[in-house]
Amino acid sequence: MNQWKNFTKGFIKENPVFVLLLGMCPTLGVTSSAINGLGMGLATTFVLVMSNMVVSIIKKQIPEKVRIPSFIVIIATFVTIVELIMEAYLPSLFQSLGLFIPLIVVNCIVLGRAEAFASKNNLVSSVVDGFGIGFGFSFALVLLGGIRELLGSGKLFSITIYPENYVTLLFVLAPGAFIVLGYLIAIINRIKKD
Repeated sequence: MNQWKNFTKGFIKENPVFVLLLGMCPTLGVTSSAINGLGMGLATTFVLVMSNMVVSIIKKQIPEKVRIPSFIVIIATFVTIVELIMEAYLPSLFQSLGLFIPLIVVNCIVLGRAEAFASKNNLVSSVVDGFGIGFGFSFALVLLGGIRELLGSGKLFSITIYPENYVTLLFVLAPGAFIVLGYLIAIINRIKKD
């Protein structure tokens, strides 16, 4: 039961984008489409889960003075793995996400979970927490990207929903990301109050 709480708190109560307002750079930068949001979310989830797992296993062997640099090296290892796999098997997604993939290394969500949770908890709890936070982040990116893609291009996951002459180009541009994110945060805050 406690593991389920760890999972759902990352998805609902401590959603990195809508509640904690973390990881705004990739959130606003890559969510011009739902597929980009999904790709970035799943890449970040993989890095979160794997780095949480390794940190929770070796936490007692890491000296206090080099704790944060050690976490960054662990995270960078898994980001490199994700980057190489995406470049080899998903080249178009790799091109779309561009610089944001290597920036996962310094994403405050990943480093924060390694420091605040994985370094203080057991392996199972850390892995479940990584999945919860990762899926919450993925959900937020896909939702934001889906809304922006639908309003800005008339498509959803590149499938045409309505004709292009009814779209509002603003939503696939940078200001559209801020507008949609602002409304989503307002809606979620309203739901949480009720």
